[in-house]
Order: sequence, then C-alpha cells, then structure tokens
Amino acid sequence: MIVVSDTSCISNLLTIGHEDLLSKVFGVVIIPPAVDAELRRFHRNVPSFISVRAPVGTDRVAQLAREIDIGEAQAIALAHELKADRLLIDEKLGRAVAVREQLTVIGIVGVLLVAKARGLVVSVKPLMDRLENEAGFRLAANVKKTALQQAGE
Repeated sequence: MIVVSDTSCISNLLTIGHEDLLSKVFGVVIIPPAVDAELRRFHRNVPSFISVRAPVGTDRVAQLAREIDIGEAQAIALAHELKADRLLIDEKLGRAVAVREQLTVIGIVGVLLVAKARGLVVSVKPLMDRLENEAGFRLAANVKKTALQQAGE
C-alpha cells in the first residue's frame, strides 16, 4: 500500500507517543521534503518508517500552493504522482483540494478507527482525548461523536 502524508497526522501522533500506529497500519509512510522540514522543526526524531521523497511536478506543486500550504501542496502532488492508495491529511481545505484531485484521504481519526478495528488499540476515545488535550488537535463534536459510534464506544 502506498501512503503519503501531510504533517498533521504524524506530528500529532508523535506528540502523544503513538506514531507507531502509522507503521502498524500502513508500513512505510512517504512524506515530501516540506513535511519533513516541518516535522523536524517540532520533533527531535522522525520515525524510521517514514520515507522522504520529492514530487517531480514542481509546476503542479506551485499551482496547489496558491490554495494551500507548501507541505500540503507537495503531499497532494506526490500522492497523485505515486498513485497513492491513501493521503493522510486532516486540514479541511487540504482535504477538499485532495478530494478534488481525486485522491483517497484519511485523517487521524480514520487511522485510529482502523487501528481499533485491527485490534491495535483497545479504545479510540482516550487517544482522541489526548490528541485534543496534549497535542491541541481540534475535533469537531460531530466528528468525535461519529467516530465513537463507529468504534462502538
């Protein structure tokens, strides 16, 4: 499975010490250079399951960067070039652009739900609470409610 990621999902899971869920769910996660740089600004170590690859289409990145930040633009362009199975992205505008670009997106809540379905975590609620309280990740009440229903919690 080819998975490309923006910064948010990796950074937030690093903050709460559960970045291993990404490797357990997806194996290798590919990030573009702008995402790597952003991760390294906030985190001392980037996990070994993360692979950095630059998108080839710099014109496409520049075009996307008129709408969204450079990390998101590079991630979307790279996911498109690699024909990625999933793009990990949480930001609303970035997700909308990715969907418009016909990419399959999954966010951090989706990762938690997959992890629970595979028996990698017992419950998603404490992890969502930690994301909100420790990482400052904002979850809309309806997203949280729906996720908890889907998780059977």
